Amino acid sequence: MIDRDDLTDGGAAHVAKTGRRIKHHSAVHRVETLVGDYGGHRDDIRTVVQEGRPDVFAHNVEVVPRLQRPIRDARCSWNRSINTLAVAKEIGSSVTKSSLMVGLGEGRDEVLEAMQLLRDADVDVLTIGQYLQPTKRHAPVERYVEPAEFADYEQAGLEMGFRFVASGPLVRSSYRAAEAFLTEVLGEEANAGEAPMMDRYGKKRSLAVLT
Repeated sequence: MIDRDDLTDGGAAHVAKTGRRIKHHSAVHRVETLVGDYGGHRDDIRTVVQEGRPDVFAHNVEVVPRLQRPIRDARCSWNRSINTLAVAKEIGSSVTKSSLMVGLGEGRDEVLEAMQLLRDADVDVLTIGQYLQPTKRHAPVERYVEPAEFADYEQAGLEMGFRFVASGPLVRSSYRAAEAFLTEVLGEEANAGEAPMMDRYGKKRSLAVLT
């Protein structure tokens, strides 16, 4: 979601309430919250995790550590983003998720290092996609990453211990393959081996993403 700098909690209570209301009206839906770092305030992260009870807590680090300052908003930082994900897991999030963009001038070793740092923070799910320049005011594309390199990142991530890695030129944070995986896994965990819960149309529960 867009940061609510006009609110003292950055909008954490609003996110929590929205997640609760979705589950109130539809027990078959899972909820993923894609949120900012809340300025590093632990209590606001706690509000989202413990009051909103999302099935997936997502926060994107966006780029490798070296490129944080030239690419991301000046108020963001790698350390704060990593801490946000680590705190979310520590205080009760069952699944945490993040995303990286490549093609901005980073090297392979930098990507692997960033992935390992995310894994060290106990992040479960990672998506990696090609950066595309949205406007002329944004940073240019330095390189179009080859599919084989994306496949290499995916394999490396699984070996690091991520539960799921989606890595490819067209992959984005809200990527269908990742959402399908999460829906299946969360359903299996909730039902402890029982058949996945179905909605009224006979389809498996789906994942609602709050961004």
